[in-house]
Amino acid sequence: MDTKCFDLQFHDETNRQQIIKPDEIDLTNENKVLISKLSIDQRILNGIKGSLFGLAIGDALGAHVEFRPQTYLKENPVKDLQGGGTWGLEKGQFTDDTSMAICLAISLIVCQDFIPYDQLVRYKWWYRHGYMSSTGQCFDIGTATRQSIQEFESRQKKFAQENQIDLDEIDQLSENKELLDKFNVNCSNDGVAGNGALMRLSPVPLFFYQNPSKAIEYSGISAKITHGDKKAIDCCRYYA
Repeated sequence: MDTKCFDLQFHDETNRQQIIKPDEIDLTNENKVLISKLSIDQRILNGIKGSLFGLAIGDALGAHVEFRPQTYLKENPVKDLQGGGTWGLEKGQFTDDTSMAICLAISLIVCQDFIPYDQLVRYKWWYRHGYMSSTGQCFDIGTATRQSIQEFESRQKKFAQENQIDLDEIDQLSENKELLDKFNVNCSNDGVAGNGALMRLSPVPLFFYQNPSKAIEYSGISAKITHGDKKAIDCCRYYA
């Protein structure tokens, strides 16, 4: 499968100002053929699609009232997709919840495995460049997630220096298993909680639906790399 379409790409690779957004990704004909030939039970495939579509649609439904008080919600119940509101989004645009879930899903597809380092790289791309954002920018990010990504960047720089790796190549560390095993991907601390790990989680149990024990184990690890609190980790394991 040609996965280059899921790399960090810009409309102008020289200035790298305008990122290619999710709806602008051009799947190759090869990938379209491979997708059409997936040998998976249609009922299961529909469930996977429903979970991911439901995540994005639910996120977009609530985006314009995010952080609004309960009194406001009672007076202005959410009944359909709307624009404006908290983030000034267009109708149907999603927030960080869906962007991070897409980053996680793409990592699983590209790596064909659960590789936390690659997941963190894509979260970093989202944070710094708007990768997989509906607007092309990271306009909303939780404190725990931001701090973990910044810690990851700091560790990348230190690791690159210690192992004589060019900074332009450090994001591809997943391709070198020997070095990858030496990198500590747990970029959060004990007691750091929040819902940021749970909101993005669904791709993990969906990808490992045939192996429930792995789905549970990896769901916990998925949380731990950005949210070190045991409750946050256990919630993700329980959800899976």
